[in-house]
Amino acid sequence: MAHPQIAVFARLAKGGEGPRRLIFGQNTLLSRTMHDIRYNERRDEIYVANPFAQAILTFRGDAGRDSKPIRIIQGPKTRLIGGDTLEVDAVNDEIIVPLGREVLVFPLLGEGDVAPIRTLKGGDENGWRSGGGVGVDNVHEFIVTDATRTDDPRIQTRERGYARGRNSILVFNRLDDGDVFPLRIINGPRTGINAIRQMAVQPEGGWVVIAQISNGGIPEPEGTFVGVWSIYDDGDVPPRWRIEGKPGNILKKPRGVALNPNHKELLVSDMRLNAVLTFSFPEIF
Repeated sequence: MAHPQIAVFARLAKGGEGPRRLIFGQNTLLSRTMHDIRYNERRDEIYVANPFAQAILTFRGDAGRDSKPIRIIQGPKTRLIGGDTLEVDAVNDEIIVPLGREVLVFPLLGEGDVAPIRTLKGGDENGWRSGGGVGVDNVHEFIVTDATRTDDPRIQTRERGYARGRNSILVFNRLDDGDVFPLRIINGPRTGINAIRQMAVQPEGGWVVIAQISNGGIPEPEGTFVGVWSIYDDGDVPPRWRIEGKPGNILKKPRGVALNPNHKELLVSDMRLNAVLTFSFPEIF
């Protein structure tokens, strides 16, 4: 089994070029399951969730080798049970964690057994469960998450794997707390959405970018794509832009997406190719 580690590469790295720096070892408290990572340029910090330890770990931006986290959020008050994805709001100093029946918001500088400062409550009673993708628009003041619409009969006929849900994009006010219905729901056949894995938000333009994995249990599933919607889209609307996956493109099984506004680039991690693909995408910047 591979050792848990975070690898830092040069932006222009190509092919088999190795990382500039690795974070690994017992002191890091990293686990083999790291499905998301965030970097905060303002504070020069790296954030990662450890679902087995039910914790959020923060590292210095220049951390390497067997570095200890500089902060850990962990404990019964946090309600962190199995969360493996997160988002960082560097403007408002918050960490956002989707956990299925709820989306938790923590103070960025929180340490130890700290309770969430806000909670978006889902569940069958509110008609949605967050799948894991989450983003924040701190310009227009929205939180966006992917979701399974529990009142959608289509999810009862899906195949196994991720295709059993994650069929919607939900938009909330950033400061919503408790039992609040989404402002907007992007959902329906024209969207092409049936299995979002992760997402990113471009706040200045108000764009939501999603990676659709289609089915996690198949090596090269059909219907994968990367799609872009406006933060103001609502209902059964197709994406404004779409990068097709299999068949017909190098993209095979997209899992994660990230944006580089300085160079107007879209980065996509592909779990079938074991690669990170970089696309020039000036239209959304």
